[in-house]
Amino acid sequence: MLEKQSPKAPKSAKKDQIKVAFDQNIEKLQALQCLLYAENKRSVLIILQGMDASGKDSTVKHVFGEINPMGVRVKPFKKPTTTEYTYDFLRRIHKHTPPYGQIHIFNRSHYEDILVPEVHGYVPEDKLKRRYDYINAFEHMLQDQNTIIFKFFLHISKEEQVERFQRRLTRPDKYWKYDPSDLSESQRWDDYQKVYEKIFDKCSAEIPWTIIPADNKWYRNYLISKEIVEKLESLNMKYPEGYFSKEENRREAENALVERMSMLNIKK
Repeated sequence: MLEKQSPKAPKSAKKDQIKVAFDQNIEKLQALQCLLYAENKRSVLIILQGMDASGKDSTVKHVFGEINPMGVRVKPFKKPTTTEYTYDFLRRIHKHTPPYGQIHIFNRSHYEDILVPEVHGYVPEDKLKRRYDYINAFEHMLQDQNTIIFKFFLHISKEEQVERFQRRLTRPDKYWKYDPSDLSESQRWDDYQKVYEKIFDKCSAEIPWTIIPADNKWYRNYLISKEIVEKLESLNMKYPEGYFSKEENRREAENALVERMSMLNIKK
């Protein structure tokens, strides 16, 4: 699957036009996030996966950087701690899932507990097979709780990954991102791609993965924002009337406001 999909924007995509469309998507997303927060009936979980340097941090910054921070949380998942290893692998994940009204973004996720162990052989094969089932059940449970789940795989080329590694070596503002293990893990590129193929096959039945061409950041950002906006728009969310659900409450509030304005000599 991955070999047949280009990691680059199609030649027909015009960068200037895409950027305009992206800006429009962000304006819509800002409004939709406010609706989601006010309605308080469902939540959104966004899962970002990809090879090292595929642009997960950058996606968070550009797609979600202008959204009201009261309604958005980002959780990066690193290697489990010694304490986390003593629990089931989903425990550290579950406590960061979103409550109603919130958008939570996973920078890496529970899928790392399949990827790394399978590539490196840390976990017995029979146990790994069961993890696919556990993950599917976990995500279905979240859906039952009215959590909308997006799963994005940021698909980059080997050449683009090397160029991004090089920037981490030559740009002072990127030094902090450099990790010697990134280069060693890149040698296992094909192994990781095979495991991702298995994940797409086994964990896409009801909550499909979207493979995002990620060599071109502007196109990546546009595609992700477009899918999220289209889904949230389809929900037809409404602002709750709250206190004003009763007409007498509305009239009472209007009268109280008129009285207060009169006391302050404020004209309508």
